[in-house]
This record gives sequence, C-alpha cells and structure tokens, in this order.
Amino acid sequence: MKHASHASLARLASLLEQLRATSGLIERTPGSFYRQSAAFLHFHEDPAGLFADAKLDLVSFERLPVNTRTEQSALLRAVRLALSDAANTEANARGKNV
Repeated sequence: MKHASHASLARLASLLEQLRATSGLIERTPGSFYRQSAAFLHFHEDPAGLFADAKLDLVSFERLPVNTRTEQSALLRAVRLALSDAANTEANARGKNV
C-alpha cells in the first residue's frame, strides 16, 4: 500500500482542512500529521480505496477507511477524542507533579 498521491489527497480536501484546524496537530508534509514530534496520522491508497493510519492510542498505527463522508467523520471524531484524552492525561500528570 503506497502513501496517498496528491490527487488522492485532493479527494480528501474537506477532511484535511478540518485536520489542519485541529489543535494539537501539525501537518509536516501534505497529508502527514504529527502530534508534538511524533508521527500521528497519514494516508495510503490501494485498489480498495483510501485509508488513514492513525495513532489513536498514541502508540501504534491503526488503519481506518476514509472513502465516504461517514468514514471521514468517524476518523475526525476519533482523532479529536484521542487528542483530547491525551491532553487531559498530560494536564493531570502536570498537576500531580506540581
């Protein structure tokens, strides 16, 4: 499975705009997002369609389809939840160390 081409990423324009606006993510190259200094999300294409690889547990990549608006919305919700959970965990850890 190869990384998504520019043409494939163009099909995900709306999703990419929403990911770019998501606090905690930085797009290092088109369609490749990082959380802090670690890779967090990127896209692949194959004959079955487009897929996102995302570290929703902040440890290992999970492959999710992003071919329909429903699948894209599910990915966006999962990403926002993962980032929110991570931020809360980090805030709690800082509070305990003060």
